[in-house]
Amino acid sequence: MSGHSKWSSIKHQKAATDAKRGNLFTKLTREIIVAVRKGGPSPDANYALRLAIQRAKDSSMPYDNISRAIDKGAGTADGIQLQEMVLEGYGPGGAAILVQALSDNRNRTVQNVRNVFTRGGGGLGESGSVAWIFENKGVISIKAGDRDADELGLLAIDAGADDVTVEKDYITVYTAPQKLEEVRIALERNDIPIESAEVTMVPKQTLDLDEKAAIQTLKMIDNLEELDEVRSVSTNVNFSDATLNTYATAK
Repeated sequence: MSGHSKWSSIKHQKAATDAKRGNLFTKLTREIIVAVRKGGPSPDANYALRLAIQRAKDSSMPYDNISRAIDKGAGTADGIQLQEMVLEGYGPGGAAILVQALSDNRNRTVQNVRNVFTRGGGGLGESGSVAWIFENKGVISIKAGDRDADELGLLAIDAGADDVTVEKDYITVYTAPQKLEEVRIALERNDIPIESAEVTMVPKQTLDLDEKAAIQTLKMIDNLEELDEVRSVSTNVNFSDATLNTYATAK
């Protein structure tokens, strides 16, 4: 999962940019609304809502925004029905790309996502075409700072993590989805600062691309994530440090 570890660290950095654009809060609001409508407005009794609220807090979403999203999810005045969607396709060089979305108009979302795939040199696939490449995992990102990375990794394993990878000063902790909250709490009790924690799709195996195709894939992912209805994008590409640096510099 080392390729995904690098991707996790840059996704966290990208989140700050998304927040500046304003669309991150829109995505987080949608997640909270759906969680409330599926499991009720009480975080104590609704695990999905607890995770959604924690993600919002991790992204510095104001409390008033979170509260309004919960109220909106609990009410029916707006009449908006959000549908969870999973769209699958291939990017340049055969990269597998899995898109998770929350939409109030399925046809519009499919067309928007299809357009991004097509413009990016890829194509939207059939249901099941790439989903088998991924598995649902809890993913916790930690910046080691002055702490010993190996020590932090052992603490995570002791707390119930399945796997830990280290990329420079970033540590990525993988858990079973239902163990994410438990492991996070255990790490925080040891004064380990959590940069992000989420349940997401992680590739079982990664794919190496040449730099041109890898950069095209990064651009496609950026364009997909700019769509308001897209909540997350996963890929099986193992992005090299050189490629990530080249792409970041060119933006």
